Formats: sequence, structure tokens, C-alpha cells
Amino acid sequence: MNGDTRTIGFIGLGHMGGPMAANLVKAGHRVIGFDLVPDLVATAAGAGVEVAASSKEAATAADVVITMLPAGRHVLALYRDGGLLSAARPGTLFIDCSTIDVADARSAHEAGVAAGMRALDAPVSGGVVGAEAATLTFMVGGGQAEFEEAEPLLAAMGRKAVHCGGRGAGQAAKICNNMILGISMIAVSEAFVLGESLGLSHQALFDVASTASGQCWALTVNCPVPGPVPASPANRDYLPGFAAPLMAKDLGLAANAARAGGVPTELGRKAAELYAAYAAGAGATEDFSGILRTLRNGVVTEHRPGPESNPKGGTTA
Repeated sequence: MNGDTRTIGFIGLGHMGGPMAANLVKAGHRVIGFDLVPDLVATAAGAGVEVAASSKEAATAADVVITMLPAGRHVLALYRDGGLLSAARPGTLFIDCSTIDVADARSAHEAGVAAGMRALDAPVSGGVVGAEAATLTFMVGGGQAEFEEAEPLLAAMGRKAVHCGGRGAGQAAKICNNMILGISMIAVSEAFVLGESLGLSHQALFDVASTASGQCWALTVNCPVPGPVPASPANRDYLPGFAAPLMAKDLGLAANAARAGGVPTELGRKAAELYAAYAAGAGATEDFSGILRTLRNGVVTEHRPGPESNPKGGTTA
């Protein structure tokens, strides 16, 4: 794209999509947005996003269509039944930034290609803070040429984009990464609970583990106990940075993919069960690190996760 201005149809202006669209406007692009939630549309309009009357209208004049939706069923319904693919001009690049099932991502890609479009799956990491600050990481699946065309747009919304492979590879990378994160947070939380029972202070355990073989992001950046890492949600009564229901959703997607592929991810499956139970109860409005409190109190029970249990915010169609 050589840094030129593009017309972008942006569908899904929720907690993630709204700031992402606003950052594209700041980068000088024309953004035509749509969402079913009036308040989200109003906020986006205030950031310079042109408002479309429908998702089809947003796609009609676009060079690139970006979707940020709650689940795979929403993406597929919008592409097919919602007429998004038929509304866009042939050759339009579709970039789906939703976090959805790998199989759904591949189906969306195939539907786009069959309709004469080009397609990428590009889920993100970094949460609402990253979306607002344009520091997201994009994990991208699809063709190399499409990735290179999308890079300037992704750079306007984030600070890193990794081409992970062909169709669905971005979603695969996202769920594998978050399976590592979910398992790590449970391990770190259990270690702090065990340390408490042995009379070990939080600070002492942190000082050892953060510089030894137990070091990990869940410990040093998102530490689940108050004190050692002042910026972690534990110091704000677990006000979400990355909400527990979103972690439950991602772990559920990973568990589904593992079952479909016959891969025995025992710790991933257990983490999905624990987070599904936590998100359905005390964790519904908490950061995913708050699972420490329920582990400490022994109130987390197994709960089989659904495949797409939590929206990102903002109903779209």
C-alpha cells in the first residue's frame, strides 16, 4: 500500500474495535464504521469515523474491510447471510481481527476467496489498553502478498504484526499463546497460595521466582497478588486488564481445537475448565489473574467450557 490513504470499512466498534478504528483515522485513513450499539457508534463518530447505516454500506466503498466481532458465528453470518461479501468490490481485502475458532477462520477465508475477495485472519493481543495506545500485536494468517498489503494498516493499530502462516494460522497462534498464559497464571497463583500456607511472604516468593526458573509474564507483569508489581490488576481489586471471560473463551477455543485434532493437551483442558467456572461466577467482571482468590478459597469447580462463551463488547451485524 506504500503508505497511501485507504478507505476502510470497519465492522464492530466495541471496546477493541472502536479504538482500533480511531487509530486508523489518526493515521490519515478514511474509516466507514458500523455497529448495532448506538453509544459505540457515537463514540466512534466523535473520533472521526464516518457512520454507515449498515455493515453492507460500510463495505461497499471500501478498499479494505476489517471485522472485530464476538465469535465465529457472527463473522460467518456477516460474511455470508449479512451480505458483506456480496456488497464489497471484487478483490477487496478482508481482515478479520476477531478471536474465533480456527475452523471458523478457515471457513471465513474460503468464503471470501470464493466470492472473489482476499482474506486474512489477524487476531490481536494487548487488550483494550493496547487498542487505545496502538500497541497491539497482530497474529496473521493468510497469503504473504495480503500480509504485506495489510502491514501499514496493522502498524497504525499496533506495534507488531507476525505473519504466522496460511489461512487460520493467526488464530492458531493466538489460542496457543493464550493457552500458555492461562496455564501459567494458574501455576503462579497456586504457587503463591502454597507459599502462603508455608509462611512465605509474597514479596520473598516474587523476588526468588522472578529471577529464577519460575520467571514468566504471569508473574512479572500481571502478578496475581498485590504488592510486588504495582501496575498489576491485583492492586486494583482485579479490575480487568484482560477479563476472565475472555481468557475462558480463548481457552475454550484451544480445547475445542485440541479435541478436534486429537491432541492431548491435559493442562490446557484443565485450565479451560477452571477458567470457565471462574468466569461464570466470581470472575465474571474480574481480571483473569483474580482466579488466585478462588483457588485460595477452594471454590473453583470444573465446568466444561463452551466454544465461544464471551463477546469482546459491542454487538455487531
